[in-house]
Amino acid sequence: MTGRAISGACVPYLPRGVRLHDDRVRGIRVLLAPERAVQLDAVGDAILSELDGKRSLAEVVLNLCTRYDAPAEQIEGDVQDFIRGLVDRRMVFLACAEGDGTQEDAA
Repeated sequence: MTGRAISGACVPYLPRGVRLHDDRVRGIRVLLAPERAVQLDAVGDAILSELDGKRSLAEVVLNLCTRYDAPAEQIEGDVQDFIRGLVDRRMVFLACAEGDGTQEDAA
């Protein structure tokens, strides 16, 4: 993984005005935000379906590892990259304890 890592203690959540939606006409899941929409693939849908505003990023990763019987390193990398992209686009927010936000990778 490259770039900034999100602390596993942070709680990712969908901000007000952003929601998951089933587009029944096209048969797809989308993430809707004011004047924006992102078509989700199965991975994105699985990750966003875990966000409830209560579970930490580490708990989300653990739940996905259990559900898909996949290695934590692989799941964590995918989740970190996906969430970071949505945070940068202000479609996902993070609730982090003071000083427990994102860190730059040493590599």
